[in-house]
Amino acid sequence: MVSAGEAVDRVQQHFNFIDAAREAGIQHVVYTSFFGAAADSVFTLGRDHWATEQHLRQSGMDFTILRDNFYIDILPQLAGNDGVIRGPAGNGGVSAVARDDVARSAVVVLRNPAAHIGRTYDLTGPEVLTLAEAAAVISTATGRSVRYQPETSDEAYASRAHFGAPRWQLDAWVSTYSAIATGNLSGTTTAVHDLTGRPPLSLADFLKN
Repeated sequence: MVSAGEAVDRVQQHFNFIDAAREAGIQHVVYTSFFGAAADSVFTLGRDHWATEQHLRQSGMDFTILRDNFYIDILPQLAGNDGVIRGPAGNGGVSAVARDDVARSAVVVLRNPAAHIGRTYDLTGPEVLTLAEAAAVISTATGRSVRYQPETSDEAYASRAHFGAPRWQLDAWVSTYSAIATGNLSGTTTAVHDLTGRPPLSLADFLKN
């Protein structure tokens, strides 16, 4: 069960999926959740994942939860056309993980699900990077000049207002950075290596590849 696209009714979509799976006689669901999912997660969509996890746990089906950190693949895309990454992340760090590592981990679970019943895996990259450090890695690897410019929360909302996104979406965008600032996305684990036998990709590895 791959989490649905961002939407105002995302939790209900997830509940519908889980309920339909149970009614169809599915015995085991493997769900892609989010690192640090909690009822009071700073990253607002982490709360959606927590609600989904609880619904899955109460469904009566076996389950395995893969809690993905922020995706390394997205970090280079945070920079605007001017090469600046803007957001209220302060000096906090993020243990971003490559989508390829998440996929490899999921394959291991799916090939032998019985060995992973009831397990929750926190999937991270091998390092904790501030956005300033990530910008430096991106600059070195790509030759593009990228830097990080901190914003206050108010500045972040104001700088994104022109997109015309609904408030819940703005909250999600801004709270991604806030979660980094507060350390909610920091901390590495050995889960990728434990599952796949391979070390997770660093940002430099990902950009090189």
